[in-house]
Amino acid sequence: MKAGAFHLKQACGLLLALLGSVGIAHAETMTVTSWGGAYSQSQLESMYKPYSASSGTVVLPEEYNGGLAEIEAQVKTGNVKWDVVDVEYAEALRGCDEGLFERIDAGQLPAGADGTPAKQDFLPGRITKCAVGNVSYSNVIAYDKARYSNNGPKTIEDFFDVKKWPGKRGLKKEPNVNLEMALVADGVKPEDVYSVLSTPAGLDRAFAKLDTIKHDVVWWQAGAQPAQLLASREVAMTTVYHGRIYDADTKDGKDFAIVWDGQVQVPDFFVVVKGSRHAQAAQNFIRFATGTKPLAEQTRFIPYAPSRKSSMAYVDPKVKQWLPTGDHPGRKMTTDAEWWADHADEVNQRFANWLAK
Repeated sequence: MKAGAFHLKQACGLLLALLGSVGIAHAETMTVTSWGGAYSQSQLESMYKPYSASSGTVVLPEEYNGGLAEIEAQVKTGNVKWDVVDVEYAEALRGCDEGLFERIDAGQLPAGADGTPAKQDFLPGRITKCAVGNVSYSNVIAYDKARYSNNGPKTIEDFFDVKKWPGKRGLKKEPNVNLEMALVADGVKPEDVYSVLSTPAGLDRAFAKLDTIKHDVVWWQAGAQPAQLLASREVAMTTVYHGRIYDADTKDGKDFAIVWDGQVQVPDFFVVVKGSRHAQAAQNFIRFATGTKPLAEQTRFIPYAPSRKSSMAYVDPKVKQWLPTGDHPGRKMTTDAEWWADHADEVNQRFANWLAK
């Protein structure tokens, strides 16, 4: 989810506009570090702007490529520059266990717009000791329709079949999602993926499947890259955050297609960095941003599924078909954050060793 020009241009414009109303001398600022690109743009419109306008606290967007390394460095050195960070589920759990995040008082989260208490309104698992869920997105396969016409790939197996479907493949340069997709493509049922991955033989099997396309892979790290790789024809297919394809098709005039089969859904969360200099403002922002209507409003800009049940009543029916929770064909699964929190170190090391071979 990233794009380099986003935060400087948008943050400066937002800051100047808001300082005109609250006054330079009295304006409190705080940062929200997220994934850039279309995703951060959606947060800017649905969360940052309205929160800044209503609270007088100016939200300054920052960007990163995920993971805990930068957060850990800030906390350990006592030089905390970030306040709120948008993290994936596994990092939300792991970072909390490692003391990198402040605790969240779930009792302070507002009820849904329909009056449902927050703890019942949020989807299961979306409120943890240190994090509050905001959206869910899917990692999917995408391709350019111009390349394959109407007879394009249909399954996750097609992605791994470079003989039937020649061309380079785009993969994110990390093991999570890649291993899950590899096992499903190798015949493992989605519900069995993590039990298989928990065995040495299962992990070997996943890497063996990745071996079949390793020499055809173009690695990406920033969320904007997959659509760029498709547009430049550097790859024939790529894994991608599904909202990036929505953005490319509806706003950039591209004609990319999504293969929903084999999708891996990932919930995202807001956390407050331990030692934040604006901890109270950060907590207040999270309460606002994860309310019913801001989460629903975000879907106007990117089709990521809200973490609150009450938000769905405010989502445009035309957008619902793009949500990862929609009625899409094929197999799907949700990332097991607890599994990744427990196994990340060993699997990341094995992935690094595999890349180096």
